[in-house]
Parts: sequence; C-alpha cells; structure tokens
Amino acid sequence: MTNIWQQINDVAADAVTTVQESLVQIVTENNGIGAGTIWQADGLVITNAHVVIERGRERRNLEVVLQNGERYPAQILVADEKLDIAALAIPAHDLPTIKIGDSSRLQAGQWLMASGHPWGMLDALTAGIVIGTGDKLPEVGNDRRDWIALDMKMRPGHSGGPLFNHDGEIVGINTMIRGPEVSFAVPVDVVKAFLKRTIGTNEKPTFTPEDVVVI
Repeated sequence: MTNIWQQINDVAADAVTTVQESLVQIVTENNGIGAGTIWQADGLVITNAHVVIERGRERRNLEVVLQNGERYPAQILVADEKLDIAALAIPAHDLPTIKIGDSSRLQAGQWLMASGHPWGMLDALTAGIVIGTGDKLPEVGNDRRDWIALDMKMRPGHSGGPLFNHDGEIVGINTMIRGPEVSFAVPVDVVKAFLKRTIGTNEKPTFTPEDVVVI
C-alpha cells in the first residue's frame, strides 16, 4: 500500500509541474525580477502592480521570460495599485495557461503552495497553510480589502507569482510579507472581478499597445 505521504508528494509534484509551465519571469530595466502567470494563451499575463509600476509610473523596458527562455516585450494593459493587480500583454500565442480556481472556498488550515523567483532563484516553491481570508484580518490593520493570510515563508521575488492548491489551480497572487512567517495574497476572485471590469476575461484586450491605465 502506498504511504499517505508519498501520495501527497505525488499529487503536489503533479500540481507544481502544471503550474510551473505557466509561470513567467518579469524583468525590469534595473534587472529586477518578479513573477507572473499566463492567464490566457494569447499573451495575457497577470502579476502585482508593484512589480511593474513604481510611484505611479510604468517601469521601463519590461520583458516577460517564458519557461523555455523566450523573451517578449511586455505592455501594461491595466493596473490597479490599491488592489495590487496588473495585466500585461505580450506578442505570443498558444501559451500554456494556469487553471483558474475559486478563492471563496478557501478555509483556515488548508494547505497551499506558492511559486516565484525569490532573490533571483528561479521557479522556487514554498508551501504553508491558510491562516484566514477576508477584509478583517488583524495582520493588515485598517487595510480593508480582501486578503488571503498565510503561514508561509515567501521572499522578495515571489511577488506576482501564483498561490495554488493541490489541483494546480491558482487561488491567489503572492503579494506581500509581514514578518518571517506571515504572507499575503490577493484572492483570485478579486483578480477575476478586476479583469471582467477592465478588459473582459472572455474577450481579447481592447486597449491599444500604447495604453497604460493606472486605477
């Protein structure tokens, strides 16, 4: 009989393999590296606003690097600094996409994984459990917006990467750290609502390549 821990490891490995295919690097003018996730096969990439926007202005020379090493210039379609979400477009097609999950079903104690590029270490994985969800978490004080709070060790460079479950479904975007053990992610349902409100997830982006919309 297969050991239960071996079963858990096998499931986790399958989920990681699937998610890593859609994980990208976001490179800026000063060689800073953040993470992002391919949301649509026609080149729509989701990340944090703070990865690509600094003091209200787009970081220069943004590039997205795929898992196969291909590099593409990236254009910000829309960014919301308060929600810390940004949607980028790259001139590529038939890309591997992540499976979209449902953050409303998350519960305290649920085990999740997160991927990104902490300190420049590519495709690094961390894991932990959900502390809580919602807009009344004591760790964020008066910042009343929906969060996923995690007992998980994230590091700079995880930002913009996917928080995902054992099925390889994205349930959040890695966003910030509070202390060595507590991390926060933007719930994927917030991301879905943002995309529907701004560009429509079932349609091609309607913004011109020159547009940068900071909400």
